This record gives sequence, C-alpha cells and structure tokens, in this order.
Amino acid sequence: MKLKYKLIAVFGGIVLVPTVLFSICLITILNLKNNAGVLDALTEEPDLKDLSIKMACIIIVILVLTGIALVSFIYKEIAVPVHQLSEGTRNIAEGNLEFEIEVPSSDDHMAELCRSFEYMRKKLKETTERNIENENENRLLISNITHDLKTPVTSIKGYAEGLLDGVADTPEKQQKYLRTIYNKANDMDRLINELTFYAGIDTNRVPYNFTRINISGYFDDCVDELGMDMESHGIELVYMNYLDRETMIIADPEQLKRVVNNIIGNSVKYMNKDKGVISIRLKDGDDTILVEIEDNGRGIDGKDLPYIFDRFYRTDRSRNSSKGGSGIGLSIVKKIVEDHGGRVWAQSHPETGTTIFLEFRKYRE
Repeated sequence: MKLKYKLIAVFGGIVLVPTVLFSICLITILNLKNNAGVLDALTEEPDLKDLSIKMACIIIVILVLTGIALVSFIYKEIAVPVHQLSEGTRNIAEGNLEFEIEVPSSDDHMAELCRSFEYMRKKLKETTERNIENENENRLLISNITHDLKTPVTSIKGYAEGLLDGVADTPEKQQKYLRTIYNKANDMDRLINELTFYAGIDTNRVPYNFTRINISGYFDDCVDELGMDMESHGIELVYMNYLDRETMIIADPEQLKRVVNNIIGNSVKYMNKDKGVISIRLKDGDDTILVEIEDNGRGIDGKDLPYIFDRFYRTDRSRNSSKGGSGIGLSIVKKIVEDHGGRVWAQSHPETGTTIFLEFRKYRE
C-alpha cells in the first residue's frame, strides 16, 4: 500500500471512529428520549445513569485503543524506517559500510527510500573495496617496477664503471660492455613503456590509431624484425602463414606490435630448453583470422592458466625466479586484443610449452 493511502487510512480512523461512536451514543440517547424523556431518565433512573457512564467509559477505552493502534501503525511504517536510515547515515559518516537496512516488504515511498539507501550503501561498499584493491595493485606495480628496474640499473652502473676503470681493455670487451649497457637500457625503456600504457588503461585513455592492415604483410615484417632478436637468444623462430595474402583486418599497428612483443617476450623470458623454439602460425577462419604463438618453454600449471591474463598475476615459478617482470604484460595483451574486438586465450602444459591464441575479425568491404 502506498504511503499516501496509509495516511488516508490513519486519518479516516482518527475521524471515523469518534464519529461512529458519537453517532451510536446519539442514537441511543434519542431512543431513550422517545421512550421516557432523556433528562428525566438520566436523573430519575439509576440504571440509565449507570448505562450512560458505562457507555462513556467504553467510548474512552475504544478511543484509547484506537489511538494506540494508529500510533503503533505509524511508528512501524514511518518511524522505524526513519530510525534505520538515521543509523545508517551515521554509520556511513563514520566509514562503516558493514551493515544492512531492513527494507519493508510494502511498496510505498518509505520502502522505496529504504531500497534506494541500501542500494547506495552497497555501491559505496563496492567502490570502496575496488579503490582499496586498486591501491594495493598500484603498490604492487610500483614494487614490481622498482624491483625490476634495480637489476638493469645495477648492471649499467657495473659495466659503466668497468669502462671507466679500464677493465674493458680490449675493443672486444668494450663492445661487449656497451652492448650490455644498451640491452639493459632497452629493458628499462620497456618497463617504463609498460607503466605508461598501464596508466592509460586505468584511465581508459589508450591511444589507438586504427587502420586497415594486410595481416600477412604485417607479420612478414614482424617476423623479420623478431628473427634477429631470437637468433641472439639462441631461439629458433618458425613462421607459417596459411592465410590468403589479401586478408585484411582493422587494427592499430603499434598496439598490435606491443601484443606480439609482450607474448614473445614472455616466451623468451621463461624459456628453459637448450633448443628453444617459438612458432607463429596464421590460420584462416570464416569471418576471423587466428594467430597462434607457441613456445616449447617451461609451460604453465593448470591451476595458474585461468589467471595469467589478470593484472599483476604471477605464477609461483616466475615469482620465485629471477626473471622479474611487472606482472601486467599479458593483461595489456588482453586489453588491446579486446579493444580490437578480438579475443585471446591460452593452452599450456608444464615443461612442454605454451600456446597463446589471438583471434581478430576480418575486414570486409
């Protein structure tokens, strides 16, 4: 029942009950008057006096009980919810969101207000928990990045000191030291780029420049570029393209390159075989193209596989290793692929290897 109807009912009770009782008394008195004369009956007949007194007492009792019932009704329907809302407001002001508002089962304005208040409390609680989680993630990210930056910085300082102190006394040693410094500087640059991109993800301000891409030509160039780097790591890069050479997709070339580099970088980082192999396969679907990037590295445990695309997730092995990493590389991959309208998933077996699957929609004229 709506609140206004409840108030109308209360008002009707306050007005109608005394009116009905008064009408009953008036009818009784008129009947007495018609029979014997009211004044004479009240003054001369003791029984009629007692009857009048009893009727008056009954009317007073009925009015009191009616008042108590109506006040209880108003208190239950209005005062109790208002008290709950007041207590809830005080709890929220004190930062306590671990409570619940009992929502009346009725469908009036007060029940709607309680439901809205409870909805607000739940949303505030979710937002607070999300902010705490984000804060913890940011602290973890800073800790990871700080830890991972220390290693290349230490190496750069050590090799630079070796050059300054004359330890590298031959051109070959100097070249080796300089190459190491250059590689470590590239590692730092990659970490800083990941951090910058992560900040863009959190604020939904990732800079995309979508264009039509011939996917075969794109990966031909990508593999040529990766081949030299894989050779320096002693890893064989295998490339198989089963696509029509004219297949096109809509993508951002730079961000797609980031996806491939992050996946290949992970494969290189966790490669534990003397003869490392990374395969890139392009396959054709009806309306999609499938990119498979497979390695023969250490693989991923089944319990970890569902979470590898979560931000900051690291398997126990990588956490205990000296490989480092910010823990956001694959989450960046997932974000970019999904922003391209595609999807990404993985298959892996421990000590056998891991395959990352990337699926994109074909471009149609």
